[in-house]
Amino acid sequence: MISPSFPYSYCSYLVLDYYHSFFSPQIQNSLSMSVLLVEAFYGGSHKQLIDLLRENVDDCVSYTLPAKKWHWRARTAALYFMQAIPASPSYRVLFASSVLNLSELVALRPDLATLKKVLYFHENQLVYPVRKSQDRDFQYGYNQVLSCLVADVVAFNSSFNMESFLSSISSFMKMIPDHRPKDLDKLIRPKCRVLHFPIQFPHVTSRPEVLLSPVEEEKEGLLSLSSPPAPKALCLSPEPEAAILDQREGTGQAEAPSHPREERGPGGGKEEGDGGGEESHVRPLHIVWPHRWLEAVHCGCYPLCPKALVYPEIFPEEYLYSTPEQLYKKLQGLCRRPYVVRRHHVKVDTSSYSWAALKEDFRSLLAYKEDHHP
Repeated sequence: MISPSFPYSYCSYLVLDYYHSFFSPQIQNSLSMSVLLVEAFYGGSHKQLIDLLRENVDDCVSYTLPAKKWHWRARTAALYFMQAIPASPSYRVLFASSVLNLSELVALRPDLATLKKVLYFHENQLVYPVRKSQDRDFQYGYNQVLSCLVADVVAFNSSFNMESFLSSISSFMKMIPDHRPKDLDKLIRPKCRVLHFPIQFPHVTSRPEVLLSPVEEEKEGLLSLSSPPAPKALCLSPEPEAAILDQREGTGQAEAPSHPREERGPGGGKEEGDGGGEESHVRPLHIVWPHRWLEAVHCGCYPLCPKALVYPEIFPEEYLYSTPEQLYKKLQGLCRRPYVVRRHHVKVDTSSYSWAALKEDFRSLLAYKEDHHP
């Protein structure tokens, strides 16, 4: 049995042909695939994307590392994948997230340098928040710049992510004491494009507490691109001060205080659908701090987001705030008039972020043209 670290020159393909019959069926199958998916941090949204591509794009094979010890993954993953990825003449496209130092991998594996190399940015290390600027480790951002220089296509999950990265390269390189490289952003920008993260939204029924998975939708003959229902909760960014509302321990949500008087709509009547007894009193307005917005809004949450980062790219002005005081004022008004939230239809087209809408863009991204030259 040969070691996975056998030489990776082009002559290796002759060795590979000889040993092919000794490989397990799984390895034999992977060697016939044309799209190589490499993920150095296989967890969270990184895992979601790799799984989605592997399940929906033909001829994909993936090699991954568990999502732990992020800093070590960024430093050493290329060396691991040098040995873990078997040589194959079938590979045409290499797709990796920006956690991987792509420049190191293709230097260690010259056979992979000839592929169409696609780098996807979930986040970038040039502007990733740190407590103090001196706490920023230069190496991680530097790795991403090098990866962009050797990639053929660089895709970002938002315009904010792309522009913040490109516009920060020059100032970032000033951290180098002397002999600094110049105009690297001009070399990288022509390769760049925005390709939103694709989401497989659940179908939201008329009862927002009941969600169906895509598999269940198919069985029920339902479409996954239905319009989101009227919101039943507020969703907030992680920025608000904890003192604004008393957060329920362990639930990630809070409730506006209940009052003994009846909830009334703009015309002075009870909120539509309220009955007598306790139902006629103000029902608590649930407030959540979601980890996944593009999903929370689809499932019926009313967004309140800071007018910063990527939020203005996704949410209209009416859902944004500029200061903590503005947030408090908006919250106070909505807590006093919960019917405003419950009757509102959020003006965000979540379907444009769905896998159904983005799948052809991703398939095109992973397609190989015979005239490709690295």
